[in-house]
Amino acid sequence: VEKGGEVELEQLWIQKSFAPWANLRVGHIIVPVGLNNAHHEPLNFFTVYRPEGENTILPSTWHDTGVSFWGRYGDWRYEVQMTAGLNALKFSRDNWVKNGVKSVFEFKPANKYGFSARVDNYSVQGLRMAVSTYYGRAMHNTYPNEMEGEGKFYDEVSGNVWIGSFDFTFNRYNWIVRGQADYGTLSDAVQVSSAKAHTPKNSPYNTTPVGKAATAIGVEAGYDILSLFHPKDPEQKLYLFGRYEYYNPYIAESGQGTYTFTAKHRVAAGINWMPLPQIAVKAEYSHRFLKEGYNPEPSVSVGVCYMAFFQH
Repeated sequence: VEKGGEVELEQLWIQKSFAPWANLRVGHIIVPVGLNNAHHEPLNFFTVYRPEGENTILPSTWHDTGVSFWGRYGDWRYEVQMTAGLNALKFSRDNWVKNGVKSVFEFKPANKYGFSARVDNYSVQGLRMAVSTYYGRAMHNTYPNEMEGEGKFYDEVSGNVWIGSFDFTFNRYNWIVRGQADYGTLSDAVQVSSAKAHTPKNSPYNTTPVGKAATAIGVEAGYDILSLFHPKDPEQKLYLFGRYEYYNPYIAESGQGTYTFTAKHRVAAGINWMPLPQIAVKAEYSHRFLKEGYNPEPSVSVGVCYMAFFQH
C-alpha cells in the first residue's frame, strides 16, 4: 500500500540464557512445527524448491511474534512457544492453513493465540528424531473483528487448529536420509468455510472452502557418490538423490464438496553438487501424479543456493 516496498523480518528476538537447559526468547521467532520449518535453510533439503507437501499445507517459513522457552539437556532439545494465532479467513482449499499466518494489514492482529512445542532427540550417532505440535484458535483473529459479538452468526465458531508432526534426519556413512509425516485438523470446517464465503466481494480474504484436515508425508535419500572416488576430500560432495511424497491440503468434512485433484503423489530425482560446504548446485526431474482425469505434471528444475549465518 506504500511506494517503495517493504522489509519482512523472519527473526528478531532477544534471548536471556539462564543455563544450557533454560533459555528465554521474546520477539519474532520461528515456529518449529514440521521438518521444513525447523530446518528450512536450502542445504537441509535436496530438492530445488522446499519440500512440496509441507510447503503446501503449513506456513513456510513459519515465523510469528511471541515468547519461547527452550533448552538442551543431554541428548534432548526441547522448545515450547506462545505466539499470535492464525487467521482462519486466510485458510484455503489448496493450501489449508499455510496463509493463515499472513496479515492483510501492516500489523499482525493477535486476538487469539497459538501454542507449539517441539522435542528433538540425538541419542543415536548421525540420527536426529523429533516430534512437534501446534494448537490454537484461528477464528476471529482479524481486525476489525466484524464476525464476533453479541448476536453475530459466527460468534461461536472457534476454528481450532491442531497439527502433529514427526520428522527425522540421518547423516552418516555418506548417506543423508530425511523424512516427515504431518497431519492436522480444523474444527468447524463447514462454518469456517461459510464465513469465508460470506465475506464482502472486495475482501482480501480467501473464499474457497477449507477442509477439516490435511496431511503431508515425504522421504528423501541421497548418497555422496564422490566418496567412492575421493574419500579423503571432505569439502566437495556430489549427492545423487531421490524423493517421494504424498500430500492432500483438502480432506473434506461430511457435507462439504470434494475435489479429487487436491490429493497428489510426487516423485523427484536429481543431484546436489557441493563444491564447498556452504554452496550447492541442484538439478532435478520431478513428476506429480494426480487422480485419474487430470493430467500429470512433470518438471525440470535447476538452482544454485548457499547458506551462511551472521550473528551479532
